[in-house]
Amino acid sequence: MTLKKIIFFISLLTTLGWTTNAQTGYSSDDRPIHFGFSLGFNTMDFATESSLVAVDGTVYNVDVSNLKPGFSVGIISDMLVNRYFNLRFTPTLHFGERELSYAPEGGGSTTSITVPSVPITFPLYIKYSAERYQNVRPYLIGGGGISFDLGTNKEKPVYLRTFDAFAEVGVGCDIYLGFFKLAPELKFSIGSQNLFIPLDERDAGMLSEADKMYSIALSKLKSRMLTLTFNFE
Repeated sequence: MTLKKIIFFISLLTTLGWTTNAQTGYSSDDRPIHFGFSLGFNTMDFATESSLVAVDGTVYNVDVSNLKPGFSVGIISDMLVNRYFNLRFTPTLHFGERELSYAPEGGGSTTSITVPSVPITFPLYIKYSAERYQNVRPYLIGGGGISFDLGTNKEKPVYLRTFDAFAEVGVGCDIYLGFFKLAPELKFSIGSQNLFIPLDERDAGMLSEADKMYSIALSKLKSRMLTLTFNFE
């Protein structure tokens, strides 16, 4: 599904909610606890820091060259605090990858590698909702949690730590339909840990000399991720 189709789909659902004259849609807002699930898309990124160590006389600047789409699926547990606030726990499995580019200082051909990632995240959020108008209710969400990357591979040129902690903020809009509540939600997360494992902290014997260059040129990688999910509750 392209970005234009996603935007059109969200706009259509929102318009349907606003044009309804009464609060006719399904609502779980008054329940002390309710559950749901989420499906969506993600783009994973890194905040990078190059080591500036010369490899065969060449210093490389490392950055993420392309943001590639990934897929996310999660489970929602929601607890009502009061009329405007909810506490939410949403374990989510993400599938994605980053592409790191290595550009020689002073010019030259750029090389790149793909770093796959399958993090499972355990975030805890506070959700603040505005007043419901007809069948639409916008909200803000924020919180943080921990994640474990199931896709790390010590045989890859760039090896990542499994554990990370992150903070996350986002916006969304509850749309009350006939038998469920649908919420398009956009969130941005920032990891706190340096995920990069240098050569002296791993078994580098399985890497070729050419592959070692990709680790030598790096000093730090911190996770960034943008997710667009559709919550069904």
